[in-house]
Amino acid sequence: MSDHQPTFMLFCSQSIFIGIGATLMIDSWAQVLRRAWRIKTLDYALVGRWLGHLTRFTIKHDTITRSPKVAGEVPLGWLAHYLIGIIFAACFLAIIDPQWMLEPKVIPATVFGLVTVSFPFFVLQPSFGVGVASAKSPNPLRARLVSLSTHLAFGFGLFVSAEVYHALI
Repeated sequence: MSDHQPTFMLFCSQSIFIGIGATLMIDSWAQVLRRAWRIKTLDYALVGRWLGHLTRFTIKHDTITRSPKVAGEVPLGWLAHYLIGIIFAACFLAIIDPQWMLEPKVIPATVFGLVTVSFPFFVLQPSFGVGVASAKSPNPLRARLVSLSTHLAFGFGLFVSAEVYHALI
């Protein structure tokens, strides 16, 4: 193994650190959207509800907001939100040149963040009953722009978190 190949433990610590940091960036961006422009963002309790219904083999809902609540859906949804951020960060680190962690660049991180929007567009939103890329929502364009900006914030958060990690280590 060369000196440039990270060890598994280093890879895990980097993934956790930048995954949490990038997810915090999403949460910060959501606050800006809510407070500055009164734009409603994803309620992570709905993610928890969806996950809870998966244990009952229900993947797709007519409307997730009308589906029965699941015990613990709020903490489950928030836990999933952060775990997904860590998993996405690990995927990014697995495909990017290991040198990126030593010299983070904003473009690869933000492009990856934009790619991650495929998860809500093609998995969550159809499963929640609002169609592919929120096509069945009351305002599809607005929903798409919120999703895109949120995942762009995630990508930017990958970059910022890697810079912080690099400065601390």
